[in-house]
Amino acid sequence: MKARSWLVPFLDSARAELAAADNTIRAYASDLGDFAEHLARRKLDFTSAMRGDIEAYLIALDHAGLAPATRARRLSAIRQLYRFAYGEGWRSDNPAAPIKGPKKPRRLPKTLSVADVDRLLNAAAEIGASQADRTRNACLFQLLYATGMRVSELVSLPVAAVRGDPRMLLVRGKGGKERMVPLTPPARAAVSTWLVARDAAEEMSRKKGRAASAYLFPGNGKGGHLTRIRFYTLVKEAALAAGIAPEGVTPHTLRHAFASHLLANGADLRVIQTLLGHADISTTEIYTHVLDERLKDLVHSHHPLARDDPG
Repeated sequence: MKARSWLVPFLDSARAELAAADNTIRAYASDLGDFAEHLARRKLDFTSAMRGDIEAYLIALDHAGLAPATRARRLSAIRQLYRFAYGEGWRSDNPAAPIKGPKKPRRLPKTLSVADVDRLLNAAAEIGASQADRTRNACLFQLLYATGMRVSELVSLPVAAVRGDPRMLLVRGKGGKERMVPLTPPARAAVSTWLVARDAAEEMSRKKGRAASAYLFPGNGKGGHLTRIRFYTLVKEAALAAGIAPEGVTPHTLRHAFASHLLANGADLRVIQTLLGHADISTTEIYTHVLDERLKDLVHSHHPLARDDPG
């Protein structure tokens, strides 16, 4: 079988059965396309490749300088492909199953102090060419910090989810899994204010013959809502306006701040796991290390015995 005859049905299945996001599908296609090219250069294909061939590919990636996380992702995509092929009867085995992926270095997520978040939220309400833009930006940042949503979940949020001033928000996350997250009073106020401006703009568009948007944050992109890239640039603009180094702030930084601030104030780790939509508690446990590091810094900075010069 040629690579395309495997990839097309596999990607279709991932999209339909696993409810994989567009970004995930694109990553699968890119990673597996690279693997197919590697095999083709060695007169091999998906059908004939064995465990040793996959391991040789991973070694080549290592020699090329690809990060452990990238190599682990490539191996995961290959495993998924062969699992699908086994189910379809194209292979009688999964040659990638026994291969252990590279260990990812444990990196503590970058986060922000409560004071920095306050400055960022205030700055977000001040950036934008129009009052409507500033109202939208304030709502985006308040929602992200109040709920810890992933940026893809935030920008694609249906407007129906916030109608009626709800105290809880239904979020559709990875794999189509749904979870409930509470809204803070500032977030609810920001949503209420933005809805007024949003609905007024939508009414004007309707009068011009344009179809109504189903999203809380409409956009002109292919998806019909504000894009992840545009929000990324908004975060950088807000950081700059707040006097915070932009290179240290991304949309994910606010998600990390949400989790680490909850933990620092006594929230249960299982609760944080549910709110973030993590499938595995080990993913959430990284925030305990963030808290440990901050406590160490606190002791080293303020304890008299930690000073180099006791005098």
